[in-house]
Amino acid sequence: MPTVHGDLGALLRSWRDRLSPVDVGLPAVGVRRAAGLRREELAALAGLSVDYVVRLEQGRARHPSAQVTGALARALQLDDTERDHLFVVAGLLPPSAQDVATHVPPGVQRLVTRLEEFPVAVFSAAWDLLTWNPLWTALLGAPVPDGPGRPNLVRAHFSGAGLGVAGSCIVSRSVGVGSFEASLVADLRRVAGRYPADRRVASLVSGLRSSSPRFLELWDSGVVCEHQSERKVMRSELAGDVELDCDVFSAAGSDLRIVAYTAAAGSEAAAKLDFLRVSAVTAPVTDPVPG
Repeated sequence: MPTVHGDLGALLRSWRDRLSPVDVGLPAVGVRRAAGLRREELAALAGLSVDYVVRLEQGRARHPSAQVTGALARALQLDDTERDHLFVVAGLLPPSAQDVATHVPPGVQRLVTRLEEFPVAVFSAAWDLLTWNPLWTALLGAPVPDGPGRPNLVRAHFSGAGLGVAGSCIVSRSVGVGSFEASLVADLRRVAGRYPADRRVASLVSGLRSSSPRFLELWDSGVVCEHQSERKVMRSELAGDVELDCDVFSAAGSDLRIVAYTAAAGSEAAAKLDFLRVSAVTAPVTDPVPG
């Protein structure tokens, strides 16, 4: 275990002060005593209580968990070096390269925040949902945990729970449900092979093998491939059926997946996304479960 050193509270305050509200999706309006984020804003972004953030900054809490430290690193948009330093100052070992990365680089976070025209979210290599923008919530519903830890696309699909509450349901897929499931499982097998020491991936696979006969069937087929993009028709309570292209992009230097739903300019689907954007409640991109 690393030795605790430095001033954790001072670090958090300095990183909070340097972060612009605009970078996290907050409107830069009203009178602000400082240019950076307020404590309550950081707390909301990291999924923590304001009181706990205050105690961390005042030095009354000095040993946040790895999950909380990771959530703070994402909320503060730290780069990899700063994130590792935060872990060491908190008395923790930095994340291992043998585990699936869940840290979202600052550039990717800004991209998600400022791409207001389309629903966009970021997933880990194992399909844990990490962050998203308000239009994603307007289309798919507010993401909620579907089990231990973060919302996970594979677990949510094979459990029938879905990733969001009161969001869209999928009416049709260009590749068909069977092909989608096979692609998703084959992709997870590829990730499990790449990160054999990641306990969360092993737990995810083990849990699905025991709870979902369909997942077990596909997993035992031994197929390995990378999940592909597709076109979907989403049924929204507010906008009706919306036909969208769902594309998956990779962030250079990481295994993160950036998922975007898009529509051609001037199309009926684009007009429906515009309607959802106006209907969406303005809120910062949040992190539902630390870690």
